[in-house]
Amino acid sequence: MDEFASDGFIEDAGTDAGAPVMHVITNFAASGGAETMLARLLAATRDPAVVVSLIDVSERNQNLAGRLDVDYHSLNAHGAVQMPGAILQLTRLMREKRPRAVLCWMYHAMVVGTVSARLAGAPPVFWTVRQALDDPRSLTRSTRLAVAGGRLLSSRAAGIVYNSARAREQHEQYGYAARYGKVIPNGVVLPDPVERSPRKARVFGIAARFHPQKDHLTFFRAAAQTAAQFPEARFVAAGHGLDEQNGDVMAMVADAGLDPSRLKLLGELRDMEAFYSQIDVLVLSSRTEGFPNVVAEAMSHGRPVVTTDVGDAAYIVADTGKVVSPGDPDALSEAMADVARLTAEEVADLGRRARQRVEENYQVTHILDEYREVLSQRVPA
Repeated sequence: MDEFASDGFIEDAGTDAGAPVMHVITNFAASGGAETMLARLLAATRDPAVVVSLIDVSERNQNLAGRLDVDYHSLNAHGAVQMPGAILQLTRLMREKRPRAVLCWMYHAMVVGTVSARLAGAPPVFWTVRQALDDPRSLTRSTRLAVAGGRLLSSRAAGIVYNSARAREQHEQYGYAARYGKVIPNGVVLPDPVERSPRKARVFGIAARFHPQKDHLTFFRAAAQTAAQFPEARFVAAGHGLDEQNGDVMAMVADAGLDPSRLKLLGELRDMEAFYSQIDVLVLSSRTEGFPNVVAEAMSHGRPVVTTDVGDAAYIVADTGKVVSPGDPDALSEAMADVARLTAEEVADLGRRARQRVEENYQVTHILDEYREVLSQRVPA
């Protein structure tokens, strides 16, 4: 365990064991990895908690947390113009709730949360960085500005939790306060095992919101090449924006030369178990990630993974799947074809080993203990 320490600006307020932990997150209405991980942490503990979202809070995430006693607040800061008001609102909430620790999730929340904590004289502020910097060009301008702001403020944080070793290395090289860093991977709720007859890999699925960093065009191009080799191959895409009403998605499919009849667009799903049950292989085509939740989740369902080498994806998959360079549809297609050529028994064996790897390394109960250890650190005033 790395020792966390502050530079002395934080006052020793709200350190009572019964005081809540305040989680500050950019948008708890989204359904990405950070939001899911926070919901899982809330669900796995009964410690008092306050969740403050800079934008909004969704019913989906509240249900996933399953906690009626959590105090949720939405600041409705949808853009830069609303951020000063969000800082003032958050400052008032910190003074009112007197949390024993503040945990900021994602870049915008890290910046706003740290400024508010300084104004409020709040207790220790910890950051959790959910993103590697594999390809900063794939990030929005707003996110790039927040990353830069984080570098300027990082010495103010009592500690920084990274969800991948690559994210820690890249952020420390960029100038984040490396001596306070710790890597805690995302945790997965292990589903009950479901027996199914071994079958060849013919259904390839991707689950990611429609965003440049997810690089769906590379997936669609690789899918088109794979379809040309395997007439029975089919493809499934789930995630916010992945539906037939999205003209940009349909243009990408056409540009890739993928027959739309061989692609099922599911949009954003509430029931991911249904998604995993209908695919044989998960594909991740991202240009950048931290710890991609979807990779570990698919493995927990016994599905082998073909992924780009982003964040800690290669480490998570290890020898239970295939890893290729990002932005290369030829390499991605070749890896998909390699899995498609395996026998049904070989595919089943990959799936069994994938689940075993998650069971041994990434169960949420183990991850919760690591977060508790961080948040229990005594930080000198």
